[in-house]
Amino acid sequence: MFKIESENAPKAIGPYSQAVRAGQLLFVSGQLPINPATSKVEEISIEGQTRQVLANIKAVLEAAGCGFENVVRAEVYLKDLEDFASMNKIYAESFTSEVKPARQALQVAKLPLDVRVEISCIAYIEEDEDV
Repeated sequence: MFKIESENAPKAIGPYSQAVRAGQLLFVSGQLPINPATSKVEEISIEGQTRQVLANIKAVLEAAGCGFENVVRAEVYLKDLEDFASMNKIYAESFTSEVKPARQALQVAKLPLDVRVEISCIAYIEEDEDV
């Protein structure tokens, strides 16, 4: 088991890793809409925040040698379930493979930094792919 890090995603701000690889599984920690260049939440809209979260996830996946097509499960946490349709539209732009990941989406009472969305995922890395 070892950690995966990307300079193109926000640094972990607590006692956790951006992602952990265990065998062929990659566990990506919940990503917030933090711009890694500024370490700030810059987007206000759910669409903008979702795009930033997915860009952060993409950076972590790429650091592990994979992409959205490798994601087998995703968890979406929303501050307001009324944002689901808008989030889902942006989410669908990244997950374009024929087989979409299993997913759950939940409304939560509060998210860190009072953001509107957080997404985590689990990806499968093919045996012949190296980190």
